[in-house]
This record gives sequence, structure tokens and C-alpha cells, in this order.
Amino acid sequence: MKQRLGVLVAVGVLALGAAGTGTAQASPDTHGCPAGEIFATNNTAVITDPDDARLRTRLTRFDHEVREIIRTNGARPGASTLLDGVFWSGDLKQTTYERSREFDVDKVGADGLHHIADVIRKQYRQESVLTFRCLPRTSPDTDAVEIQAPGVSAARLREALLANPEARERLGGGSVTLGGRLILITPVADLPMARQLTAELGVDWNTARVRYGDEEFVS
Repeated sequence: MKQRLGVLVAVGVLALGAAGTGTAQASPDTHGCPAGEIFATNNTAVITDPDDARLRTRLTRFDHEVREIIRTNGARPGASTLLDGVFWSGDLKQTTYERSREFDVDKVGADGLHHIADVIRKQYRQESVLTFRCLPRTSPDTDAVEIQAPGVSAARLREALLANPEARERLGGGSVTLGGRLILITPVADLPMARQLTAELGVDWNTARVRYGDEEFVS
């Protein structure tokens, strides 16, 4: 994960009045959070063509290898989800693309999650690996939200980023599952911008889910 991943990811109850965006709320999603999540890839190339054959890989071997890394380091692997990432490169002034996976990790604390992500980063020669832990909104460690919303394609996400310079610069981009579920992890301060982008994608905010927590780019 090379940029600030603004991975358009999962969502819970969210009162936005304090952020200056009114009192509308997303659907509550306070249950079923894994102890941690890791967003990672084995790709080291910059891909600018959305039709590049490398974007059709299912990362099956990578999936098995990362699960073994999680087990070896004392945690328990949960579900793994294949993602299509669409990101904005300020250097290239264009969108880039990446296949990645989100790994649920159970029976792990903050230090253990950081360690596992660092092992993955080193083994696959990544600049950074993103982690997220669900936490209460009032936790002193809460600094980000994870948003999930249905009905979004990678192509539509690309169009929305190209049409909104502020969103692409601040959020960096996002990811969608093969089933069309948008995933974004963003700082709490950028939540209004994330909500605006989801609206531009045609998402009904009432169908979105938001979780508060702690994000870390392990580098």
C-alpha cells in the first residue's frame, strides 16, 4: 500500500454534527469486528493501466502465505477478502491500480498486529502495510474510521476520484471488493470528505456502515 490508502472500507453509527455535516447517521456496525485487520499486497510495481493482466490475479498463494505468517506469530487468521484498489498518484498525476487482500486477524493485540504487519512488509518488500483495529469512539487511541458501502465498482471509483481533486488528494483513493463493496479507512478529520465522496458515488449513506478505530501504516 503505497499512498495513504483511504481504502473505502467498513462503517458504524456516526453522528456528524461535530464535524459540521449535520446529524445524518450511517447504519450501526458495532458487532463482529475482528481484533485487527491487515491490508496488504505482494505487488511492487506501479500499475497505471486498469486492463493490466496483473490486476486479475486472485493472490491465492499470497493469501495462504500471509495466513501462515499470522499463525506463526501467535495470532489466528480469519476471513480474507480480495480487493481492487484505485489510488491517485500526485507524482504521476494519474490514477494507479492494485490488487490486494484484507486479512482479519483474531487473538492479537496492538503490538502483535504491528509486528505481523511488519513481517509482511519486509517479506514482500512493501513501503508500508495498513492495519486497523476497531475501538470505541471515545477511546484515546481512536484516530480513524473504516467505512463500507455497497454498490460501487472500481471503474466508478476512478471516475469519482478524477472528478474530485480535493477528495483524491486528501483521501488518496480507495478499494472495492469483487462484489462491489466500497472500503475506505480515513482519519476521523476527513470523514466529511469521505461522506461527500460516497454521495458522489451514488451511495445512500443509510446503507453504509462505519467503525471507529486506530489505523497504522507500518513502515
